[in-house]
Amino acid sequence: MSNFFTPDVYTEEIPLLPQSVAEVSTAVPAFIGYTEKATKEGKSLANKAIRISTLLEYKEFFGGAKSVSFDVTVASDETITNVKVESLQNKLYYAIELYFKNGGGDCYIVSIGSYSDTYNKQDFLNGLETLSKEDEPTLIMLGEATHLQEVDYYEVCQEALKQCADLKDRFCILDVQKNEGDAIEKFRNGIGANNLKYGAAYTPYLQTSLNYVYSDSDVNISSLSSSSESTLKFDYDNAITIIYKGDAEDNPKFKINKTGTSFGFSINDTKVLTISNVGEGKPVEEVLEAWNNFPDRGNFEILLITEGTTVKSTDLITLEKVTTSGETFKLDSKKGTALYSKIISELAKQRIILPPSVAVSGAYATTDRERGVWKAPANISLNGVVAPVEKITSKEQERLNVDATSGKSINAIRSFVGKGTMIWGARTLAGNDNEWRYVSVRRLFNMIEESTKKAAQFAVFESNDAITWLKVKAMIESFLYGVWQQGGLAGSVESQAYFVNIGLGKTMTQQDILEGKMIVEIGLAAVRPAEFIILKFSHKLQEA
Repeated sequence: MSNFFTPDVYTEEIPLLPQSVAEVSTAVPAFIGYTEKATKEGKSLANKAIRISTLLEYKEFFGGAKSVSFDVTVASDETITNVKVESLQNKLYYAIELYFKNGGGDCYIVSIGSYSDTYNKQDFLNGLETLSKEDEPTLIMLGEATHLQEVDYYEVCQEALKQCADLKDRFCILDVQKNEGDAIEKFRNGIGANNLKYGAAYTPYLQTSLNYVYSDSDVNISSLSSSSESTLKFDYDNAITIIYKGDAEDNPKFKINKTGTSFGFSINDTKVLTISNVGEGKPVEEVLEAWNNFPDRGNFEILLITEGTTVKSTDLITLEKVTTSGETFKLDSKKGTALYSKIISELAKQRIILPPSVAVSGAYATTDRERGVWKAPANISLNGVVAPVEKITSKEQERLNVDATSGKSINAIRSFVGKGTMIWGARTLAGNDNEWRYVSVRRLFNMIEESTKKAAQFAVFESNDAITWLKVKAMIESFLYGVWQQGGLAGSVESQAYFVNIGLGKTMTQQDILEGKMIVEIGLAAVRPAEFIILKFSHKLQEA
C-alpha cells in the first residue's frame, strides 16, 4: 500500500483482470544434418541452433544444395538411351525446400558438419544435445539420419524420443528407414518400447517434384556408334542395367525371382544370371553392393540407374544387343547445340527422393495454423510430391495402422486418384494406448502444458494463499475456455470439456503448503479424430 505524506490528489491503477496464458508455438521443427557451409563470416555454425523463416535465409547461413553428377548415354542419332544420377546423401537443402512448399514456417537448423564430412551417429547425438538447450522447437526432424546404418539410426531416434519425454514440449516425426519387405518389422524392433507417445513414424519415401542441382561440367556424356564394339544390355524397371560383354552368340539371359533361402546371385552354364530371393523388392543400392562383392561375375555387369527404386521379380529375359563406343565428353562442351537442349530436358525429369517426414512437418504447420493443433494432421494433400515410391493398399495399411503385438503404428502416405498424395494416418508410435494413440491429442497436451507452465511463472514466490490460487485458476480457466470455444476440447458445456482444481483440501495438504508447493490439477477432454467412419445401411420394408 502506498504511503502519502504531501496533501494532494493521487491516482492508482488497480489490476482487476487475471494474468493471461499465451499459446506457445506448436509447429516449429528443428532439422539436424550436414550443410554446404558450417561457418559464417569466420564463425562456426556447427552445433548451433539457427532460426530461419525462409529458404533464402537458409542459403544465406548454410549455402545451397550439393551438386550431383550425371552419366548420360547418347545413341548415334542423338537419342538419349540412359541417364544415371550419382547416389546422393546430403539432402537437407531439398528437405527444407519441400518443408516450405508444404506450408512450413519458422524452423531451426542444427548443422553438424559440412558436405565433406562422413555421416556418423555421434554427430547427430551432438546435434540433439544442442537442440535440448533450445526452448522454442517443438518438432524434432531426423530425415538426414536415415542415411546412417540401421542400428545407429534407431539409437538416434531413441535419444530424440527420450529428449521429448524429458522436456515434454516437443514431438518426433520419424521415418521408416527403407522401403523393403521387412522394413516395418525392423523399425518396430529397432525403435524400442520407451517414450513411444512422443513420436510418430511415416512411410514410404516420396518421389518429389524437386530437381537435382548440378553444373554442366558434372554431366558426363558417353556416345554410341554403330561401328563400335558390340555389347548386350537391358534396363530393368528403371532400376538397374544388366550388361553382358561376352560373345553375343552366347545368348545371355537374366531373371529375378523371389524364391530361395538367401539373397544372392548365380550364373549357370547356359549364361543365365539369376538374382535370388528378392522378396517384395530389394533397394537397388543393396543389389549393387551385393553384386560388387560377388566374385564370379563372368562377363555380366550390373549398374545402378535410379537410387531409391526397388528390384522385383520378373520372368526370364534375353539381353538386347546394343553398340557402344569409348567416346566421352562433358555437357558444357555441347552448349548451343540441339543435343545440349535434349540432355538438359532429360535431366530435368530426374527428381529427388526424400523421406516423408519433411513434407509431413510442413503439413503439421499448415494444420496448426489453419485449424489448430487439436486437428489430426491427416487427410492432407502434399505439395511438391509426385507420388510415394511405393503404393500401399488398404489391406497393406491394416498391418501398419494397427499392430496387436507391439502397438507401434506406422502412418502411411498414400496416393488417391483425383486427390494426389495424402497423409493417411494420425497415430503415434503408442498405437495401442487409449490415452496417447493420436498425434493431435499428444501435441494438444504438449501445447497446453507448456503454455500454462510459462504463464504460471508469475506465481513463483508469490504468497501461497487463496488470493494467488484464485488468480492462477482464473487464468488457466480463461485459457481453456478459449481452446474449448475453438473446438479443441470435447463437451457441450464447459464442465464437460475441462476442470481446474486448486486449493487446500482439494489439491494440497497443509504439509504441501509448508513445503512451498502450489499444486494445480487440470483435466481435459481432448477431441479425438474420427478415424473410422462407419455407414450402416439396411432395407426398409415397403409400407404401401
